[in-house]
Amino acid sequence: MFIDYEKFEQNLRSVQESIERVEALAGKPAGSTRLLPVTKNHPLEAVQYALRAGLPNVGENRVQEALGKMEGADEALNWELIGPLQSNKAKKVAERFYRVQSVDRAKIVNALQRHAEEADRTLRILLQINAGNDPAKSGARLEDAPALLDAALGQSHLKVDGLMTIAPLDENPEAARRCFAALRECRDRLSDQFGVELSELSMGMSGDIAEAIVEGSTMVRVGTALYGERNYK
Repeated sequence: MFIDYEKFEQNLRSVQESIERVEALAGKPAGSTRLLPVTKNHPLEAVQYALRAGLPNVGENRVQEALGKMEGADEALNWELIGPLQSNKAKKVAERFYRVQSVDRAKIVNALQRHAEEADRTLRILLQINAGNDPAKSGARLEDAPALLDAALGQSHLKVDGLMTIAPLDENPEAARRCFAALRECRDRLSDQFGVELSELSMGMSGDIAEAIVEGSTMVRVGTALYGERNYK
């Protein structure tokens, strides 16, 4: 059985307090790290809980799952795609999503640009970089980031907000911290090279929130810590 709203509120308070505590310890401005609830594999109630709690953005991994939830959700929600995107799904994504965090190659850039132009809207994107050099993770290589950004900045209907990464699975928290530091350093280089701000650094999930905040995350993507494990029926 899925958790009730009261349990979600408890979890949310705990996560928010953790974020605030790490921000203070790391000398970051209070509120500099936003929380993105990840509702993938959870029922529509997860989305409704987020909106009820004043969190207007939700993260989904799969396009079809998100599209199904959109039919029953409040139109005020901003949907963010955080999972891999195939070009054959780009049309629906460009039409319906607020932002795509998983843009990792020029083919996806071009597909999103084409369909966003057809829809007469500007789509916000993040470039996904495999900053931990993990073969099990999606994302452009660090050395390919300049070419990917160059391709994205040349598109009239895409707005590049920043970068995203997923840390390698590793019991040593320093592995995640190195990955996040590498993404921040990549962002700084790209900002200098291209003269753009790239203010968003989406990095950190339920298990590595602290490491992400210390290294400058502006957004942590949290599912399990808010909604629990996905073992209900």
